[in-house]
Amino acid sequence: MNRPLQIGLLLFPDVTQLDLTGPWEVFARTPDTSCHLVWKDLQPVRSDRGLSVLPTMTFDTCPQLDVICVPGGPGQIALMSDDVTLNFLQKQAAQAQWITSVCTGSLVLGAAGLLKGYRATSHWSSIDQLALLGADPVSQRVVRDRNRISGAGVTSGIDFALTLVAEIAGDAVAKAVQLQMEYDPQPPFTSGSPKTAPPQEVEQAKAKMAAFIATRRAATMRAAQRLQAEQLPDAGNTQ
Repeated sequence: MNRPLQIGLLLFPDVTQLDLTGPWEVFARTPDTSCHLVWKDLQPVRSDRGLSVLPTMTFDTCPQLDVICVPGGPGQIALMSDDVTLNFLQKQAAQAQWITSVCTGSLVLGAAGLLKGYRATSHWSSIDQLALLGADPVSQRVVRDRNRISGAGVTSGIDFALTLVAEIAGDAVAKAVQLQMEYDPQPPFTSGSPKTAPPQEVEQAKAKMAAFIATRRAATMRAAQRLQAEQLPDAGNTQ
C-alpha cells in the first residue's frame, strides 16, 4: 500500500472511553497509519464517565476506511436504531479491509447487518445478545473470523488492537508497540472475568446491571426484528 492505512474509530455520545482510547493508543503508535475519530459533527463528545473527546472527522468528510472500529458503551443502545450511523457503517464496510469492534460495539455492527454468520465477542454481560443479530457468540478476549475482529469488554480493546496490528503490519511491529506502551498486565486481583471472579461477586454485578441489560436487550431485539424485516444482505468483503 502506497498510502497510510486509514483507520476510523467511531466516536459517539456515552461511549466508554477506554473502548475507544485503548485501541487508539495502539493504532496511533503503528507506522504508516492515519487514525480518525469519526462522528456526525466536530463538536466535543462526552463519554459515559464524563471525559469529552473531539472528533477529527465527520461521516461526510471521512475517506474510505481500511479499518472500521466500533467501541461500546451505554450510547451503543441509541446507535442500534440510528439510521445515519448504521448507513455510514454499511457504506464503509463494503470496501473496508477490516471490520472490528470492542465491547458492545459488536452489537452495533450486528445491528448494521455486518456480523451475520460471523463469530464475534462482546462484554460478558451482553455477549448472548449477539445471537439475536445472526452472529455466533464466542466467549474469548479477542475473536477473529475472516476480516471481522472483535474484542470483549473494555480493557480487551488493547489486546484486540495489538492482534490487528500484528495482522496488518507483522508481529515485530505489534511487539514494538506493546513494549512502547509497557503493556504488561499484572492485575492485583483475579476478578476481571466471570470465569475467575468469585461467584458472589458475579451475581452482585449482574444484579446491579440487570435493569440496564434489559434495556440493551430490548434495543437488540428491535434491531433483530428490523434486520429480519429488511433482510439485509451481509455487507463488506469476506476475506
